[in-house]
Amino acid sequence: MPLSSKRLADRQPVRRDWHSADIVAALKKAGWSLRQLSVANDYKPGTLNLAMRKKWPKAESIIAKAIGLPPWAIWPSRYPDRQH
Repeated sequence: MPLSSKRLADRQPVRRDWHSADIVAALKKAGWSLRQLSVANDYKPGTLNLAMRKKWPKAESIIAKAIGLPPWAIWPSRYPDRQH
């Protein structure tokens, strides 16, 4: 195998963070809004929206649990040490 082909074969596929609209849609399918989820977890209504823009492991965990996935499946860039 040529060297360049081997390098391509060794690369992991690029995993991208979910778009915020996809997160909101997944929450809606699960019966939640970000606002409802914030209040249900004793935060002010708009608080969990911050997790859409910056790393906040606690909020990411709450959102991911509501969707039914681990946080690193939704935000792989924020969890570089985690595998699939």
